[in-house]
Order: sequence, then C-alpha cells, then structure tokens
Amino acid sequence: MDPAAGQDNPDEAPIPAIKTGSADGFGPLRIPLFRDRWIASTVSGVGTWMQDTAATWLMTALTGSPLLIALMQTAASLPVLLFGLFAGATADIFERRRLLIFWQAWQMVAVALMAVLALTGVIGPVALLGLTFLMNIGSAMNNPAWQAIVPELVPREELPNAVSLAAASNNLARAVGPALGGLMVAAFVKAATGAGWVFALNAGSFAAVIFVLYVWQRKPLFKSALPAERIMGSVETGLRFLRYAPALQAVFLRAFLFTFSVAAVWSLLSLVARRDFEYRAVSGAMGYGILNGSLGLGAVVAAVLLARVRARFSSDAILAAASVQYIATLLVLAFVHNVWLDIAFLIAGGFAWTSTMSTLNVNVQLSSPGWVQARALGMYQMVFQGGLALGSVVWGYVAEHTSVTVALTSSAITMAMLLPLTLRLHVLRGSPPDLSPYQWKRPVPHLQLEPAPEDGPVRILIDYTVPVERYNEFVTAVHLLREVRLRSGAIRWGIFRDSNNPERLEESFVMESWLDYMRSRERMTTVDAELLQAVRAIHTGDGLPRVTHQVYAKEISSEAAAV
Repeated sequence: MDPAAGQDNPDEAPIPAIKTGSADGFGPLRIPLFRDRWIASTVSGVGTWMQDTAATWLMTALTGSPLLIALMQTAASLPVLLFGLFAGATADIFERRRLLIFWQAWQMVAVALMAVLALTGVIGPVALLGLTFLMNIGSAMNNPAWQAIVPELVPREELPNAVSLAAASNNLARAVGPALGGLMVAAFVKAATGAGWVFALNAGSFAAVIFVLYVWQRKPLFKSALPAERIMGSVETGLRFLRYAPALQAVFLRAFLFTFSVAAVWSLLSLVARRDFEYRAVSGAMGYGILNGSLGLGAVVAAVLLARVRARFSSDAILAAASVQYIATLLVLAFVHNVWLDIAFLIAGGFAWTSTMSTLNVNVQLSSPGWVQARALGMYQMVFQGGLALGSVVWGYVAEHTSVTVALTSSAITMAMLLPLTLRLHVLRGSPPDLSPYQWKRPVPHLQLEPAPEDGPVRILIDYTVPVERYNEFVTAVHLLREVRLRSGAIRWGIFRDSNNPERLEESFVMESWLDYMRSRERMTTVDAELLQAVRAIHTGDGLPRVTHQVYAKEISSEAAAV
C-alpha cells in the first residue's frame, strides 16, 4: 500500500475569506436568473395563498367543526412531516431541475381536480381534506429542491439576502393572495363556486414556475464523480449528518417549539375572523382574507428590513424578540375582539414570523454543505411542518372542547413557558463557516490491492508523531475531526496512543464500503480542511502522516487469490 497516497498539502492553497452581501438586501434581484425565479415564485405563491384562504373558508362553509377546520392546516403540514427527508434525499440524488418540473406538474393536476369538484358542487369535507393532502405531497417533495437551488443562483455572500427575498416573495403573496381569495369566494353566492374558480386560477399559476424551470440551464455547485447513492442510503446519510451537527440540532428544536406554539394562529384564524367580523359589513370570508393578509403584510415588511435588522442584532436576539411578539399577538387575538387591533398585532406577528423563519432557514443553509443541503432542508421542513401539524391538532382539539379563546391563551402560555429553553439553544453565531467544497487536489489512493466500490468495511489508519509536551493540544484538535469523519460517512472513529511509544498516536475510522470512503473525500469542505490542517500542524514526523487503508478480509475464490 502507498502510505502517502491521497494526502493533501496543507500549504498548497489559502483559505478564502467570507464576504458580506449587499447592505440594502436587494443584491440577488440584480441577478437575472434569481430575479426570474423570484417573479415566477411570487406569481405561483399568490395563487397558492388564494387557494389556502379559499379552501379553509370552504371547509368552514361545509362544516362547523373546529377540529375539521384545524385539520386543514394538518393536511397542509403532514406531508412534509411524512416525506420531508425522502424529498431531500431525492433532491440530492436526482437532477433537481427535472425533479422540480415533475412536482410542480403534480401540484397543478391536484389543484385542477379540486377545482372541477368544487365547480360541479360535489366536493365535501373529506374530499377537500384528501385533495389538500395530495396537493401538499407535491409541495413537500418540491420544497427542499426549490430551496437548495438558491445557492446555485447567487454568490455565497448574498445567500442570507436571497433567503430573505425568497421569504418576501412568499409573504408578498401571503399579503395579496388571502385578500384576493376571500374576495373571490365572497363574490359568489355559493362558497364552493368561488373557491372552485380560485382553485382553477392557482392551477394556472404553476405554469409560470414550470416555464422558468424548463428554460433554466442549470450549473450545480456540487456534482459527484461517483455513482449516485441509493435513496435509503441517502436518507441514512442525511440522518447521520444531523446526528453529528449540533448547530443544525439547535435550529431544528427551536423551529419545532416555535411552530407548535404559533400553529394556533394559522389553524384558528378563520374562526377568529368569523367571530370578530360577525356584525360587520365585510363578510367572514373577506374578513379572513384581510386577517391572513395582515400576517403577509407584516412578513413583507420584515423581509425588506431584515437585512438591516440582521446587521445590528444577533440571530438569538431576533428569535427571542419574535417569540415575545407572538405571545402578545396570541393574547390579543384571544381577548381583544377588535378588528383593528387584530390587524395591527397580526402585522407585527407576520414580522415576527418571517424574522424567525428566515433566520432559521439561513442558519440551516449556512450550516449544511452542498452535498447534503437538500436533505438538511428536507429535515428542517419536516420539523417545521411537524410542529405546525401537531400544534394544529392540539389547539384545534382544545378549541373544540373549550373555546377559541382558551386555545389561543394556552398557546401563548406554552410559548412563554418554552422561552427560557429556547434562549439556551444558540443558533449560528459570528462568521458562518465556509462549507464550500474543498478545492485542493485530492488524488485517489492507488493501492496494490485495488478494492471494488462495494468492498468493505474499510478501516483507515493515520499515524501521527506528536511531541509529548503537545499531547493535550493534539488530542483537543484531533477530537474536532471526529464529527467531520462521522458526518461525512464514518460509522466508527477513535484516536489511540501507542503504549510503547508515547509520541505515536493513531487515528482510526471505519467506512461501510470503499465507495463510501471515496464519497467522504469528496464531501470535505474548506472549514473541514482547516481542522485537518490544525491537526497536521502538530505532527512532527517526516512528511505527511502515514495513511493505511485496510479492507475487511473475506474468503475469496482460488482464481481470484491467484491473481
């Protein structure tokens, strides 16, 4: 075996500095490709939010059950909970452009079917829930790939601004769509007829996104030269990455706790509208659209100002302030039956919502390298929508058996009780790590016994010579490599000291196969390389540390042994 094969020269290239994006927050819109995507997404988003309002109000017209009405939010959220990780895995394996076109078409067909049933007057609560669930399967499968392409469209330093603008697109649609949806439903005598036309318009809006995707000439940031992972293997790799990524774990837990609490607003807002608009000239459907649109308006304001807010305050401070604001919004909706105060606090709530979601989303993307980014986003959306789905069921059940006021108050109390815990879950602080692919030359090891891709397990042994006086320094540095090895595919890792030679230490990690080892080498990022350099800088032997590659010994045929 060649002990030096495949090693890197730690002095071969500098580590690039991380730049800052445009101060006004609109830099990504000056990039034509991102701008086209943003416009198409906004058009589609308007249709989607019109549909959300129309479908929820149609369910309110079809049944008076608070639980069934709250289940509309569950039907929208549950597919992400069920398929989020699978969606991320497929987006990291398959060509994202074609994948996006397929799932956009899926949603278009599901919405068109909903429109036909509503316009013919045969739709019922079960059918409405079922088709909403079916449509959101497409949305769940689409979203990780849709968000993962953002880094392909803008420079890395503009990524936070691009995520904020994507949130602005969604929330601009949220500000306009609900009001338009409520207006269209109110314009017809039958709620089903108005909702049917909204569904038809939404089906048409997907065409804009499909067209932009069709003409896009994609240039992926990360493209493996190795065979693609199998779907279940990709899922397992994504879960392993999360297990050894504490920064992501903190983001995910904060997202779940936040969305579980605020789900009461989304799931019960139509009932608040029916209560507070009962004796006003504006219809309940239009009132619901106004309240929903107020959330969207606040979210748009947040997206516009968030670049400046982010420059002055830490992510932790933004998230804490947003939680406090939502507690106030929930209490106002519960006790103050005044439309104008509802609107004012919902605008503030929309600001808090986008501040939280954009901050968490940016942290997910900045904490995930390109090779696993769609899986990380898929898991994030699972947690995010899982909180909404579970919260919708819980607060809908509370409202059904007590009242809307009790449900909203309980939600506010829950968020207040969880606030001390969330304040201890710090998200990304300081300069984000450089997770761009490691660009130095990494030649494939050339071995005397060349393993087949499926051969394994494979054990890699790396020998270091470390002065006794720097032993503690080395052990501290090398343990930082543990998470790097395990995140990128290792199933075991260890560092051992030779009892006969105190200056000799051996790092050992095991991969399931030779192909997994090759993949782990591709997955190294610039920040991983910095950790590797820090360890090698303490090594005092001649040249680079000696590396040995060992493949699990299996019985082979006599013909193969002769070769």
